[in-house]
Amino acid sequence: MKAFRDKEGMSFVKIVRLLPAIVAVLGHAVAAQLDIMDIAGEKLRGNPLGDPVARRVAVFAPKDLAKDVPLPLVIFLPGWGGSSEDVIKAGNSAWCARVIDEMARRELPLRIAVVDGRSRYGGSQFLNSAATGNYADYVADEIVPALDGRFAPAKEGTLRRIIAGHSSGGYGALLLAMRRHEEFGAVVALSPDSDFAVTHKKLVEQPSVRAIKAADLEAAFAGQLPKDGLAQLIMGLCANYAPTGPGRFEWLYDDDGNWKPDAWQRWLELDPLTLVRRRDDAFAPAQRIYLDGAEHDEFGANIGARKIYDELRERESPATFYEAPGGHGDHLGARLVRGLAWAMGKPIGTPPPAK
Repeated sequence: MKAFRDKEGMSFVKIVRLLPAIVAVLGHAVAAQLDIMDIAGEKLRGNPLGDPVARRVAVFAPKDLAKDVPLPLVIFLPGWGGSSEDVIKAGNSAWCARVIDEMARRELPLRIAVVDGRSRYGGSQFLNSAATGNYADYVADEIVPALDGRFAPAKEGTLRRIIAGHSSGGYGALLLAMRRHEEFGAVVALSPDSDFAVTHKKLVEQPSVRAIKAADLEAAFAGQLPKDGLAQLIMGLCANYAPTGPGRFEWLYDDDGNWKPDAWQRWLELDPLTLVRRRDDAFAPAQRIYLDGAEHDEFGANIGARKIYDELRERESPATFYEAPGGHGDHLGARLVRGLAWAMGKPIGTPPPAK
């Protein structure tokens, strides 16, 4: 998720649009190349919102690298409202191109594929939802095979594929890693949506959300979204967490503004912290789990990430947590480099808490 309103009063929508510009860069010359892949989107065909099916994936790799050179592949899931189109527009000056450069400098060359998981509401959380479409299948069953068919994967016996993401994308990365053990050998989750009682509850209790009535919901189902950015965000999350049918979802309040605990429970059932606490086998023993949260995260995403690490520290899967400086969306390039280096077995600087 992104902030609904920052200290200067910037709107949720503006913050989402400005994300690529505010992401921290690593500050040296870029030596990365960009390949753009067209994905047919068969897994999104017939999605209930009528959202675009054919989309593009942006694949960054070290400059002049041939496609048949085997390298680890990172699939990166952007935060709410972000997509591959942001980095395609930026070209080889995109922030993730600088990550490619820095990883190559550290003798950890890899490819990064940035995907587009947007919906009418802004995002999909990279879940399969009857209300929005099958975005988890789109990533795992369509994008992954397409990438494997075009670029040589890392050799057997090495870390071949990492799922990574920030915020809503970090959430999606955790869920895909939990549900697709064989496809993803590691996950790097930067400020992931988790511990919803901390990260989500204060948002869904805001007056503009409580003010939504049945007529507003019916208008949204018909394609007329509210002008209020926060209400639109919460509708999108409801569509992902609490679908009731094609294009429809359960709202958190009744028409009198009364809280609906059963609807909220549906959100909690998809909270990564809930899933990890309930399932000892949430991650496979060989999967590596890197969790990150900013020290001054506006949503408290560092709290949930740390709690997930606390659950995992006594389990077999290698796991670690790093509390990065700054806020929710600060220093993403450097944070991703740190997470990828740890996932590949070469941690940077002072090690995060050991298991």
